[in-house]
Amino acid sequence: MKGSVIAVIAGGAVAAFLGHAAEAQTVLRFSHTDNPGGSRQAAAEVFAEKFAEYTDGRYEVRIFPAGQLANDPKAIEQLILGGVDFTVSATGSYATHLPSLNLTAMPFLVDSYEQGWELYDNSEWLQGEFDKLPDVGFRVLATWEAGFRSFTTDKPLASPEDAKSMKMRVFPNDMIRWSMEAIGFQTVVMPITDVYLAIQQGTVNGQENPIDTINSLRFYEVAPYITLTRHVYSPLPLTVSEATWKKLSPEDQEAALRAATEAAAFSRDLVKNSVDTQIEEMKAAGAKVSVPDIGPFRDAVASVYDQARGVYGAGEVDKILADAKAIREAMPAD
Repeated sequence: MKGSVIAVIAGGAVAAFLGHAAEAQTVLRFSHTDNPGGSRQAAAEVFAEKFAEYTDGRYEVRIFPAGQLANDPKAIEQLILGGVDFTVSATGSYATHLPSLNLTAMPFLVDSYEQGWELYDNSEWLQGEFDKLPDVGFRVLATWEAGFRSFTTDKPLASPEDAKSMKMRVFPNDMIRWSMEAIGFQTVVMPITDVYLAIQQGTVNGQENPIDTINSLRFYEVAPYITLTRHVYSPLPLTVSEATWKKLSPEDQEAALRAATEAAAFSRDLVKNSVDTQIEEMKAAGAKVSVPDIGPFRDAVASVYDQARGVYGAGEVDKILADAKAIREAMPAD
């Protein structure tokens, strides 16, 4: 009888301890717009696993893919308000809250992944802009990969001349819009979660995104002409709500940074090394892939740099152009 009583008491103590531990675990919400099979989801899972590991299971990062909680602009707004703890989106998506980040979407800044990584990790100008974001309401933990933006359209796109008859979906980013209009497109702003149906219904003729996104969201099904212009390098800063960040202890902040950096390395490796395979898979599914003469596209967007100087100031534009030029010269593309 005595042993039974002890067992009951011990069992109750264990249950109480486990209940307390469960209560102590903090759930953090991670919103993104990639599909569950995409690289953002894969990297988010790595981040969640590592952050839990490095905080001894005291935090659970719960991931909400495919815009379940919000599209990109609204997720960033929720970051500022504290309704979402993490999100990952193209740099230009954050420019609504720090307009200078639009400059990262200027066309043809870099020519290779390695050049892009150097720009995002070590550009003095860009790091200075990232340092302003905590005052806005969120901060960059690391930069994940998406790749270079190219076109998917419902009819062939061989040159800027072809663009004049097309409507192109763009996200809310001045630089992307200016580049598309300089090429010749009529632009239509809409959330990425609406794009597939909009192409299917003929509201727009196409969209532009990295290959990883085109494949994940299956845009090639409704816009089968994939034109590999690689006109903008478009990686994905992983951000945390500043309200969430301030609640973390210094040790847990370090754990978040470590997990984010390891997930970034995973993301970069995954995206860079899967592009060719994804292109072949889309071709097998019926996509028509072409590499156009890039010269006419470069010529068409040349005016965008001066347009940017007029809005953002020649000093700011020339700083990032100088950083990008130095990187291209030091790290020639293969």
